[in-house]
Amino acid sequence: MTDVIAAKPRRRFSWEFLGVAPFILFGLMFLVLPTLYLLGGAFIGRDGEFTFDNILGLFTDQIMAAYWISIRVAGASSIIGALAGLAIALAIIRGRLPAPLRSAIMTFSGVASNFAGVPLAFAFIATLGRLGLVTIIAKTVFGIDIYRAGFNLLSFWGLTLTYLYFQIPLMILIIAPAIDGLKKEWSEAAASLGAQPWQFWRYIGLPILWPSFLGTVSLLFANAFGAIATAYGLTGSSLNIVPILLYAQIRGDALQNPGLGAALALGMVVITALANVLYLVISARAERWMK
Repeated sequence: MTDVIAAKPRRRFSWEFLGVAPFILFGLMFLVLPTLYLLGGAFIGRDGEFTFDNILGLFTDQIMAAYWISIRVAGASSIIGALAGLAIALAIIRGRLPAPLRSAIMTFSGVASNFAGVPLAFAFIATLGRLGLVTIIAKTVFGIDIYRAGFNLLSFWGLTLTYLYFQIPLMILIIAPAIDGLKKEWSEAAASLGAQPWQFWRYIGLPILWPSFLGTVSLLFANAFGAIATAYGLTGSSLNIVPILLYAQIRGDALQNPGLGAALALGMVVITALANVLYLVISARAERWMK
């Protein structure tokens, strides 16, 4: 009896990968290579030698204050935006609103989540600035001076409020599929067993949405932490957040040390990357649970 060895079929070369080649090239040029450049520059001193002084320089009072303000703004806008977006998404999906209204809200969310930068800053200045439309109407019609009451658009809460304009719609877009994944049979089964609506959400609905909610909060945090155009267009240099400090360093070497500027950017990359990794991990677990 002779052994017959079947010849392995040859793999044919596939050209299908060329479809994603532009994306891979774009990612290498504008994400991977700049990150590697920052990683190298963060450990190079003014004399061109390897040093840890730039990393240690991140712990100065000025830079730590900038990081703290950025984390506070990103954290506040992500948490408030996530809660407001979740409430709106639940209302339009589980609240049995008319289909045209849901479609209009989702379309607006898609547009508003990408509306940022100088146009958004100008819109808020024209609306809530000292001579803004809402400010003047509140003062002349209702006798309420919001600035005398303590509000200031060029402050922490003013910037947070501005960020909410694109944070809430982004939350709606991301959390909507998770809410759609809540099967009606679950609520019907809970009701048939005598559970009240609030009990269904307390013990079934919200625990299922919790991983998706946490993942989206981390994504919103990363989205707000790296935003610069809106903050710079709104507050200029009056609010010392990390992106504005880094922008000043790139334009005029405000820190008087290019290596320290690279370390500052590397710190932003690390924080943003951690937030995105957290989102990916939690989202993967949430998808397995929804299946």
